[in-house]
Amino acid sequence: MSNLPELVEQVYRSQSRQVFATLIRLLGDFDLAEEVLHEAFAAAMKQWPVEGVPDNPRTWLISTGRFHAIDIMRRRSRLTELRPEVVARFEEIEQANESRAALEIEDDTLRLIFTCCHPAIAPKVQVPLTLREVCGMTTEEIASAFLTNPSTMAQRIVRGKSKIRCAGIPYVIPSKQDMPDRLDAVLSVIYLVFNEGYSASSGDSLIRTHLSDEAIRLARLVLELLAAEEVMGILSLMLLHESRRSARLTPDGDIVLLVDQDRSLWDRQLIAEGKQLIDRAMATGSVGTYTIQAAISAAHADAESAEATDWGYIVQLYDALLHTTPSPVVELNRAAAIAMHDGPSAGLEIIDDIIQRGELPSYHLIHAARGELLNRLGRFTDAKAAFELALMLAKQEPERRFLAKKIVTLNSTS
Repeated sequence: MSNLPELVEQVYRSQSRQVFATLIRLLGDFDLAEEVLHEAFAAAMKQWPVEGVPDNPRTWLISTGRFHAIDIMRRRSRLTELRPEVVARFEEIEQANESRAALEIEDDTLRLIFTCCHPAIAPKVQVPLTLREVCGMTTEEIASAFLTNPSTMAQRIVRGKSKIRCAGIPYVIPSKQDMPDRLDAVLSVIYLVFNEGYSASSGDSLIRTHLSDEAIRLARLVLELLAAEEVMGILSLMLLHESRRSARLTPDGDIVLLVDQDRSLWDRQLIAEGKQLIDRAMATGSVGTYTIQAAISAAHADAESAEATDWGYIVQLYDALLHTTPSPVVELNRAAAIAMHDGPSAGLEIIDDIIQRGELPSYHLIHAARGELLNRLGRFTDAKAAFELALMLAKQEPERRFLAKKIVTLNSTS
């Protein structure tokens, strides 16, 4: 059992949020579920060396967490007065969940995501709350995803939890007819989880595989429930991105840009599945944001090299994306495509316009992209300054190493 701490850590990484989601369903209380989750893992560290690792660690942890919840309620003041009310509430929640579980959502994580995306909760709160409490992302990671500061994001999350408590929003499975009203928020959650796994906002590693895998798993479950165009689009987009995983890093963990990747390492099975989903999505007659983004990824997948890529077609797709979802990040990505199609000066003009409007000032990737185009134009001093600003803003170690190497190269050039 010498490797037990590592085993418990692995179980925590892979299953803790699903255990937490089930405890939320059973207890109806975020804070209590969080508390007993950690109690259950502490108990595992003590009991598994003596009793052995259970055949089903997740079931053991859920059961242990429930027992700890009972103990906590017994210790709380005014238990005698509160117990009938608490028990009645738990029974009501249990009955509501059980009556729908076999029929609709079997997965507790997905069930809780739909619950947190309740229409009574403000849209700008739904997604951050779910990312923090259901998916286990830190407040800092969520703030980075929304390009805002952590204190503002923390306040939103607290307000969301307070809304659930004060409004008495039940922790029950939505009926199938209610799901479309929550679908946009649910898909936003899934995609932001995927993004954090595909390109972590901070830390020592670019890729957090367990998050991207979980996002794909959840999207597959949603597709089983609702074969909607946007669900096909988001699953296709994630599969096409994920197909490049093996080519995105060197053996030392350094970043390899898309244009420099060994495309023979791309997973052709995932690419084929992603393209089939695009065809299914387009056959619905409605093409949304995720499907357009997936089509962009498919265009890259179809090309044998960066030079052979149909950049004109990709620019057209970005034009459509910018029309449906106007944002400075989409503009930035479109500028990169235009730089490949029309030359670096054309792309740089767009990026400079975004910066001059005061948008994305703390987004390190806009300064990194600007540095790349300046470097291609031979403006090495300006390129170095852009890379230095990007390095100052970047929080992820592989990106910081990549930018630092760019600066070193430019120092030797000048």
